[in-house]
Amino acid sequence: MQDSALKRRPLIIAGIVLGLGQAGFFDGIVIHQLLQWHHMFTSLETDSTVSGLELNTLGDGLFHLLDWVLTLTGIVLLWRVAQTPNAEKSTSVFIGSLLAGAGLFDFIEGLIDHQILGIHHVKPGPNEFAWDIGFLALGLSMAVLGWLIIRGSGRQSSAQSS
Repeated sequence: MQDSALKRRPLIIAGIVLGLGQAGFFDGIVIHQLLQWHHMFTSLETDSTVSGLELNTLGDGLFHLLDWVLTLTGIVLLWRVAQTPNAEKSTSVFIGSLLAGAGLFDFIEGLIDHQILGIHHVKPGPNEFAWDIGFLALGLSMAVLGWLIIRGSGRQSSAQSS
């Protein structure tokens, strides 16, 4: 069992890091750019003036830079898994790890940026608290679902190796 967990750990870490980066890109592209519900610093500085839009665009750029670094790191970690002969290579573990990472990103980003720092909200205006709580619930649900998939696939591989 311990040996199996050690063989799975690199794939789980790679998937979580890649999931963190991809959730950030999804958030930035869909919510910030396509839907234009908010930018990174919308609650600190309006985006309806040129200087405010410049600050918010800079914030969005820094946010995307973080997403890019997380994604590149996840790709490197995944590459190392592929190059390691005894590392477990499981589709269900990888998908569960991606979901867990994406959910963690949404939950942590939502908790810090929306609730603690208040630098922006998911959808400012009427019902903004409900949108923020929904975002946290979505993130937590994805993280739990990912963890359940990883855990279930671990039981499967333990049963197969017995």
